[in-house]
Amino acid sequence: MYELFIGTFVTFFVVIDPLGIAPIFAVMTDGASAAFKRRMVIRASLTSGIILLIFAFLGNGLLSALGISMLAFKTAGGVLLFMIALEMIFEKRTERREKKSEGLAHDLGQVEGSEGNVIVETDEDFEDISVFPIAIPFISGPGSIATIMLLMSQHTGNLEEQGQIIMALLAALLSTVIILLAASKIIGLLGHTIANAITRILGVILAALATQYIFDGIKGTFLG
Repeated sequence: MYELFIGTFVTFFVVIDPLGIAPIFAVMTDGASAAFKRRMVIRASLTSGIILLIFAFLGNGLLSALGISMLAFKTAGGVLLFMIALEMIFEKRTERREKKSEGLAHDLGQVEGSEGNVIVETDEDFEDISVFPIAIPFISGPGSIATIMLLMSQHTGNLEEQGQIIMALLAALLSTVIILLAASKIIGLLGHTIANAITRILGVILAALATQYIFDGIKGTFLG
């Protein structure tokens, strides 16, 4: 009964990759108060949830209006997920996120101390990062949008199974909230090396899932 829920939860957890977002969130909010961090995480999660639910229920209708078949979208989604998986395996995803966080920190005009430590006095010195880049594209990026649309289309007409998919999505978002709230402590306990290793393992799992999506799309197109 819970096989679909567990499988879907794992899929979303891998695609969203909260363990990969955690160190970036910790860096971008370093020096901010716990209240500010909670605000950012909650806003980001609510924004991501709304975006993903919209695509879950309206995404397939949009594809139909554009004349795009679900098999074509499934294949394209698999390719996209595979690219994300490669970035996770070779740490390109984390590297790009770190560059974004460094650029944001620079734009905020933070003052760097004599020993290289960033000095921030109040939460007002921090920009609101809840919508961008945490919600978009980190949590509700192209990969998670493609995943929710593909999964919902596979269970069209079965409200019980689609309900499990939505519950699994919400559970994955809740897990993301918990991990991001504890981001600083988690990074302190695990260290960046272990966090990067976990991200690579998740990348391999996502690559296998993406390959299956591609095979299913091609098989359905040419073999019916």
